Amino acid sequence: MQRVITRLKQQIAGEGGIREMLTLALPMIAATASDGIMTFTDRLFLAQLGAGQMNAALGGGVMALTFMFFFMGLTGYSTALVAQYMGSGQKRMCPVTTFQSILIVLAATPLIIALRPLGEWLIDRSHVPVEQAGFQLTYFNILIYGVAISLLRNCLSCYFSGIGRTRVVMIATLGALVTNVALDYVLIFGKLGFPAMGIAGAAIATLAGGAVAILIFLLAYFSHWNRIEFMVMESFKANWEVAKKLLWYGFPAGTEMLMNFIAFSAMIMIFHAQGLVVGTASTIMFNWDLVTFIPLLGIEIAVTSLTGRYMGAGKPHLAHRSAMSAIVTSFLFTTLVMVFFVFFPEMLVHVFSPSTPDATFTDAFPLAVGMIRLAAFYVIAEGVMVALVGALRGAGDTHFTMILSITAHWLFVPVLYLMLNVMKLPPLMGWLALVIVFLLFCVALIWRYRSGKWKTLKVIG
Repeated sequence: MQRVITRLKQQIAGEGGIREMLTLALPMIAATASDGIMTFTDRLFLAQLGAGQMNAALGGGVMALTFMFFFMGLTGYSTALVAQYMGSGQKRMCPVTTFQSILIVLAATPLIIALRPLGEWLIDRSHVPVEQAGFQLTYFNILIYGVAISLLRNCLSCYFSGIGRTRVVMIATLGALVTNVALDYVLIFGKLGFPAMGIAGAAIATLAGGAVAILIFLLAYFSHWNRIEFMVMESFKANWEVAKKLLWYGFPAGTEMLMNFIAFSAMIMIFHAQGLVVGTASTIMFNWDLVTFIPLLGIEIAVTSLTGRYMGAGKPHLAHRSAMSAIVTSFLFTTLVMVFFVFFPEMLVHVFSPSTPDATFTDAFPLAVGMIRLAAFYVIAEGVMVALVGALRGAGDTHFTMILSITAHWLFVPVLYLMLNVMKLPPLMGWLALVIVFLLFCVALIWRYRSGKWKTLKVIG
């Protein structure tokens, strides 16, 4: 025990240590947690209107993200690229990288909107209960028309994460949170003279929050210090060399996010197709999984930034130290989550109790409790997973993580379908299989990281 404490103390100070990790990670945890609270608030308020609207917000939101996530992943690699330029001392290339990602977003927006009928068709063919389908289409259609807001916000967030100014990301996200929650209350329930819009109000509030975040980002981006330090005003031109790097390393990340979210959407549809009771239980579980996973994304972004910075500076040993700091940090958080999942699942499910007695919620309650308890088995592994994925991406090892992650997700989709629809096994068994798949995925990531191949990669000249 004394040896563990001594090693922990040694890991805290210095470059790549826990203190430096937390300096970047805590604002990002606050930011990603705020995103989680926004999503959670949508579901929580809509739960007061019935299980159908709550479930529809999950299904419709995931469908909209599925259409966006390739480009979010592609441009999201700008965090690592900006960090590598920052570490190598080429500060003027940081906003150049961001502008290339913005150009990609401008080209992608009309394409995504043009694919809207495909999303409607997929929702129609998903066989979700009729009480849910109409609400799901409404939520999806509003979010998809605001795709540019979500993607531009992501680009600007990646810039500030890459240069290490994560507090800007936190402030922008908190601005989005306040806007979203306030408008959720006003528009969903019809307060202050506005009509009660239900799920449509939730979608509008989400986009309004994103617009406020963009405004805050732009104020910081065009501040005097940032304009001078990074020569921002000289960055507004196409740069094919940077764009090629962004496309080469970002394409796998975008493909991974797209394919995984399609798989995730398929998993949700398979659960929801089992009826309102199973759909409600799985929605509650996925909501809590999202709330607890989103703060871990803050750690992933922080370790991506630190690893990228030290790899750009030619210091892979400090990149490794950053990854170890991320694992320790995530372990502390996921241990707390595990305690809640094991000992207080009933309390977590009760949070989604409708304002009036609902037979569907009552029937779904024991299944939701069982799912949450099972999730405790993989939550620690989830923390290790995001730390290693962030480190590998920061170093440029995006192709391997893409192949491994897509394989894990897409192997599970037919397994879940067969278990629930052919073998007629209980939904809890399907959820257990998902937990096991993620544990195996974590083991494979540890093997890849320990191979050390990521230390030899060269992203920038």
